[in-house]
Amino acid sequence: MRPTAKFAISFGLVTIPVAAYNATETSASVSFVRIHTKDGGRVRNQPVCSLEDTEVSPDEIGRGYRPGDGDTVVPLSDEDLEALPLPTAKTLTILAFVAGGDIDPLQLGKGYYLGIDGPAAAKPYVLLRDAMERHQRVGLGKIALHGRETLAMIRPMGDVLVMQQLLWPHQIRPLQGVLPEREAPVHANEVAAAEALMDSFGGLSEEDVHDHYREALEELVAAKLADREPEFETGEEPPAGQVMDLMAALQDSVRAAKRSRGEDEGDEGAGPAATAKKAPGRKTAEKKTAARTTGAKKTAEKTAGTKKTAAKKPAAAKKTAGRGGRRAG
Repeated sequence: MRPTAKFAISFGLVTIPVAAYNATETSASVSFVRIHTKDGGRVRNQPVCSLEDTEVSPDEIGRGYRPGDGDTVVPLSDEDLEALPLPTAKTLTILAFVAGGDIDPLQLGKGYYLGIDGPAAAKPYVLLRDAMERHQRVGLGKIALHGRETLAMIRPMGDVLVMQQLLWPHQIRPLQGVLPEREAPVHANEVAAAEALMDSFGGLSEEDVHDHYREALEELVAAKLADREPEFETGEEPPAGQVMDLMAALQDSVRAAKRSRGEDEGDEGAGPAATAKKAPGRKTAEKKTAARTTGAKKTAEKTAGTKKTAAKKPAAAKKTAGRGGRRAG
């Protein structure tokens, strides 16, 4: 990679020469060109002088500044801009160290990797990186890039320092007209259900961060070039429509998230697998019950046999008594 800018980080009396490299790639995103719908010809943006109404070549294009809302434009050369008394033109002076959570994400802009610019910068570079990592702080300062001064945040990311351009506070629009006129009441059980739904989401996968739109667009273009129908992978579309029962929607969402990950469902986490495990237990209990019933029947039969035997013995005793009586006579 080629650096887009070179400057120095001022950390107290410590100076760290660095080179800034673009951390993001915008050319990989989907982009379209403008065409004439009648014949498909390209519609180009051509630089035209508003006074002469003629096209201007790139080497004739310079910078100008328009003060106020009038039509007056003041030409500014590169020498004019370099002569500005801006210490931020060559140096990013760290003004404060704050917690990363104190930075409003709305202010975050373009990001740059910062590498050392010369061997002498290696040790102070590592010192600043490790100190911010251990102290859990990010550095805030100002730097002039591409002819404009901007706020900047420096933070450690692994073994490298990263600089993030920040918007000025006045560039963040107010919330007027965005918030609802009346606050909607939300109950504690609904918040708890929403938290349960958040817990059921899990982390991002490679499939989640895949650019499906770009892939589908390339298939559409290829199909048009080959004069065929495009072949798209169809997936489940999110349900549309207004949610009337918020609590039911949250509970259904939790169950759907569990099904998508193959987890068991149920009020207490008992799903089909748990039911299958309980089935053998019921069969075992039925076998034990049947065994006890059979044993009871056998015991009853033995008791009945004993009673019959006992009933026969008195009769035999009577016969013996009768024979004895006849002898006595």
